[in-house]
Amino acid sequence: MRNRPLLVFVLFGAAACQPNQEDGSGLATATRDSAGIQIIENAKPHEGSRVWQVGPEPTLSIGDREGEDAYMLYQVSDAMRLPDGRIVVASSGDNEMRVFDALGIHVATWGGPGEGPGEFQYLEVVEPWPGDSIIAWYGPRNGVLVFDSEGNLGRAFTLEPTVERPFASVRAMAVTPGGTILAGHHPHVLDPVVVEIRDAEGRLRSSLGEHPGDERHITPDGRRSDPIYSATAVQVPWGDLIVHNMNNRYEIRAFAEDGSLARIVRRDHVARPPTQAEVDAYIEERASWLPVDLTPTQIEEYQAEVRQRLQSVPVAEHITAFSSVIVDRLDHLWVEEFEPPGQARPGSLWTIFDPEGRVLGFVETPDRLEIFEIGEDYILGRSWDEMYVEYVQLWALER
Repeated sequence: MRNRPLLVFVLFGAAACQPNQEDGSGLATATRDSAGIQIIENAKPHEGSRVWQVGPEPTLSIGDREGEDAYMLYQVSDAMRLPDGRIVVASSGDNEMRVFDALGIHVATWGGPGEGPGEFQYLEVVEPWPGDSIIAWYGPRNGVLVFDSEGNLGRAFTLEPTVERPFASVRAMAVTPGGTILAGHHPHVLDPVVVEIRDAEGRLRSSLGEHPGDERHITPDGRRSDPIYSATAVQVPWGDLIVHNMNNRYEIRAFAEDGSLARIVRRDHVARPPTQAEVDAYIEERASWLPVDLTPTQIEEYQAEVRQRLQSVPVAEHITAFSSVIVDRLDHLWVEEFEPPGQARPGSLWTIFDPEGRVLGFVETPDRLEIFEIGEDYILGRSWDEMYVEYVQLWALER
């Protein structure tokens, strides 16, 4: 596996160090500045600390095993909450935006499959847009649509590539609080990737330059098979900064819109190589990801092929440091703890950092909940039951 050099050399003797302990938590935070880059070093929260609490049951659950079509959710890829309490669900399986009121009652369906005005080919994301509007984007043509709060189409455009490279299509990744679009190459497809800021019409505003994409391995027969516990890229707006870095070390790198490194947030973490048992568990988990409609004989053949292929795939030097990163509506950074296959706890555990990058503590979120949005007092996400029926749920968050 390749080692990625640090972008900054910290001059300990010249950098001012400011320890900070808040609320009697005993969580040590040291902040220093090196060549204009803010560096925040944090202790790991105590294992039992829970800085905030999520309610014991969802306050709202949308979806059903049987009933009206609007409540039969299929391949939900995203959801968002409007200021008036309505919830917009991106049903990518139907290429529709389904709208439910604050009580979970279906009130409208917008969009649909196709290439006409307001239609989608593969709906991926819905996000709030300035002026109580909604922005949505879809693949594979990298189209972007902007709707008002009643579902009326305002404008549509595509993100045209600015770099001529094979497979170098530019896709929307997120929207910034200022009403611009974080865009770039898909990190799972290319390495390195270009990260860009696009304006509200999709035009290039600035480039953050090239950054690492997901680590990859190409088998002798030309197939891609990611290394076991390989590093992947995280990309998310954080206030007026843009986070882009790999998850193979516990470090969050945030860049200004001109591409300069502005902030590094670290948290105590012991890097270690995966054990053989963890490698075996990883392979078995991958073998359990089955295509649909296989016969029992085909399942056995498929799993045997996956196991054989992964036995020859490289293993990462260190186990993944964290799983994912989310920024809530109040600019707190949520970093999901990585749990190796076979060792996962019920639910997910997140380390919470304040808007300046100081650690606050842990938060635990429910099992089988894929989080789409975190507001001031709620979490919105997708859940599923033992029959894999999908639900969009709202959970209370007590800060």
